[in-house]
Amino acid sequence: MKDVFARLGSDLFSAIVFLVVYLATDNVILATSVAIAGAIAQVIHARIKGQQLNYMTYASLALVVGLGGITLLTNDPRFMMAKPSIAHFAIGAIMLKRGWMLRYMPPIVVETVPEYVTAAGYAWAALMFVIGVGMILVASTGDLKLWAFYLTVVAGGAKILAFAVQYVVLRLIVTSRRRAAARA
Repeated sequence: MKDVFARLGSDLFSAIVFLVVYLATDNVILATSVAIAGAIAQVIHARIKGQQLNYMTYASLALVVGLGGITLLTNDPRFMMAKPSIAHFAIGAIMLKRGWMLRYMPPIVVETVPEYVTAAGYAWAALMFVIGVGMILVASTGDLKLWAFYLTVVAGGAKILAFAVQYVVLRLIVTSRRRAAARA
């Protein structure tokens, strides 16, 4: 679980930096510049530490630099605010791969209810798309406080709630099937 939150924090680092600097200074140019510099520094730091970087890391960097550049040219924060939604769409697309979630499940779940894990994987993909659409709609308002609330409370809370529901449901189904198998 700790790895999941660390990865999420890493993926949203530039958005968080942008938000913090913008809220502290009310300066779009400064916030965007610091977010771009932070994203570049994050990749350089990972390379120096010898960490394996995947294409999503480079895609995220390209989005920050590209959307940040547009934000700098237009002085409009909505472009930077759209970056997390694009990331959610990309993650959702990856989650459409059948069975992607099986490798993250304990063996007892994989052996007992693989079809439910596959269904849960598709549900996670749908959640990522819904969050992405919501984030674009919120970003289009240009209301940074509403966007910050959506990014942290709504999107973050939806993922935590989905994880909890998935855990409870899979646990109940596995327990039920194991009991039925023991009786048989």
